Amino acid sequence: MKKTYLLFDLDGTLTDPKEGITKSVQYALRTFGIEEPDLDRLEGYIGPPLYAGFMEYHGFSREDAEKAVWKYREYFEKQGIWENRRYPGILEMLAALAAQGKVIAMATSKPENFANMIAERFEMAPYFTVIAGSIYEGGRTKKAEVIQYALECLGNPPLDEVVMVGDRKHDIEGAAQVGVDSIGVLYGYGSREELENAGAGQIAASVEELKAILCE
Repeated sequence: MKKTYLLFDLDGTLTDPKEGITKSVQYALRTFGIEEPDLDRLEGYIGPPLYAGFMEYHGFSREDAEKAVWKYREYFEKQGIWENRRYPGILEMLAALAAQGKVIAMATSKPENFANMIAERFEMAPYFTVIAGSIYEGGRTKKAEVIQYALECLGNPPLDEVVMVGDRKHDIEGAAQVGVDSIGVLYGYGSREELENAGAGQIAASVEELKAILCE
């Protein structure tokens, strides 16, 4: 794929954050009197903006969803942020892309301060020209807003030279709203049906397949 500017989602695309995110959601739900012992049932929270997850999956009002996000962070900041792992092959892929002169950026709905900490911990930070995320105090939570912000930080490159890579429909739909191409990945938390229905330009089943597409 002859694209110069590569934007990557974080959760479910570069790292597998399931344990930390689902335990943080579990903690937040408990404060509302909701017990969910099965972490697998909370996988839907991985990827979308958190407040949207609480509204979609547990029927919270916007006000309660925002309160739940702050409770989520009580656990996440102390422990959940490190209950995470980098997908095998990610560093090798980033190194190969950098060697080809690609401009690599992160565009995540996770608060930017957390995204930077995770990138440092998992040795990915040197490969990113820009790490763009949501605002911790609230704001820039929609994926299209994050992508637009990342592009502004990159100097507003031509849109036809940009591609967004992510594992959920929000990544694909956000890319379309901004006017850039997208690649969906199946090793994260979105299904092929979800990504195709959202309009993904291409789909990669593995990190190796993604690397092959981006290095073309």
